[in-house]
Amino acid sequence: MSPGEHNLAVLAERAFDRLGDYESLFFEGRWLTSGELHERSARVAGGLRAHGVAPGDRVVVLMMNTPEVFISYRAIWRAGAVVTPVIFLQTAPELRHILTDSGATAAIVSSELVGLFGGAAEGLDITTFVVGDGAPEGTTPFSALESGEPAGIEPRADDDLAGLLYTGGTTGRAKGVMLSHRGLWEAGRGMDLIARTMTSTRSLLPLPLSHAYGLNITIAAFHSDRRHVSVLQRWFDPVGWLTLVAEHRLESSAVVPAMLQLLLAQPIADYDLSSLQSFGSGGATLPPSVREKAEKAFGVTILEGYGCTESSAVVSAETTTDHRSGSVGKPVPHAEVAILDPDGKPVPVGEQGEICVRGHGVMLGYWNDPELTAQTVRDGWLHTGDVGRLDEDGFLYVVDRMKDLIIRGGFNVFPRDVEDVLLGHPAVQAAACVGRPDPERGEEVVAVVKLAPGADTTGAELVEFARARLAKYKYPREVRVLDAVPLTSVGKVNRKAVRDLWPH
Repeated sequence: MSPGEHNLAVLAERAFDRLGDYESLFFEGRWLTSGELHERSARVAGGLRAHGVAPGDRVVVLMMNTPEVFISYRAIWRAGAVVTPVIFLQTAPELRHILTDSGATAAIVSSELVGLFGGAAEGLDITTFVVGDGAPEGTTPFSALESGEPAGIEPRADDDLAGLLYTGGTTGRAKGVMLSHRGLWEAGRGMDLIARTMTSTRSLLPLPLSHAYGLNITIAAFHSDRRHVSVLQRWFDPVGWLTLVAEHRLESSAVVPAMLQLLLAQPIADYDLSSLQSFGSGGATLPPSVREKAEKAFGVTILEGYGCTESSAVVSAETTTDHRSGSVGKPVPHAEVAILDPDGKPVPVGEQGEICVRGHGVMLGYWNDPELTAQTVRDGWLHTGDVGRLDEDGFLYVVDRMKDLIIRGGFNVFPRDVEDVLLGHPAVQAAACVGRPDPERGEEVVAVVKLAPGADTTGAELVEFARARLAKYKYPREVRVLDAVPLTSVGKVNRKAVRDLWPH
């Protein structure tokens, strides 16, 4: 491709020309055609320009899952602006930081989230467009953006900014990750190549679209050579998920491990789920015991993937034709993976080290933070902070986060090892392991669990269960039973919140 041809708006235009007009998206009782989505996005792009949005401007997308998320992404890229997706579970202070740090000039907000946005944006000069009924004074209805003429495509270079995504807010201020048109183009292509190994073309979308996931599935669809049909869930709820799969004979769905736990707690046999073929799992490590239960209960193959925001969210993935137990698949074509030691040298095959990634999908850098960028991307390699290994056939295995490593009396303990054992207990639905400060050993291994519905056990019993299955230095000395294991806004274990349960 010549320079600038990785423009995501150009890719979207070519996809529509190639696949044509068909019923492609179902949402809350209504089908939308690909032609309608295409036409509306072109008009919204014109509306954004008419309201002063210029190429390079950051446009925040803060929405529940609705078709307007897809329309907004396409429109923002068509106008040459930058998508800044914000997950709807953010708090007002977190949102305020993103608005001020990004310098966003406009925002597209669901009507349900206007109150949250208004408080966070107080005093800021941000043009606000509201999706849904009841746009407050001082804002503009999203429908007004669609009232003008369709806009043409604003030229963009391959390394121009296409997305500014905020990540890492559980241990400090969220960081803006700069992703280029070329980087997101390659990530979407990687996801489409994975999809081409499957026969399924009917999928359920329950994960938040105002997130890296939403960007990537949008762009993957631009690469596709088949007509895919999607059913969109406004937000995940397990009963609604099961109902939609049965009603629309859906074949696949993306999930995170916490969602699988909730689905397994439902009366699955009450629903006709015979159409299901596969789940894609990511966002957090899937415990082997949960994977085994889910594959048996749903009669599906679960395919795990790995990535991070800084890598445009896609590094590796299993496919239906190439997968191996315990792995997260092989690197996608645009990502080169190496396992490096602390000196930046490759470790022997099969040995553990830091997972590092190189390729077009690697971020341009952290927004307004060249120092952190230089620390994270060295000699072209993105240092993920994750511990992993590659086997002799190129499959990647993720061990744990380097920063989550517990050092107990000089011995290294990875939380995942402890969590996997606890999740093997029939009464345990979710688990999280952390280290708490200890004057003698530096850190002590402790854990929290959530019990399965109707199950009954005690923390002391779980300590004994783990003691019988783990090395002496590794088993947790205390296990607390909670109503829920703390999670982040994207469904990962919030280890900071768990650590805070044990005062320092």
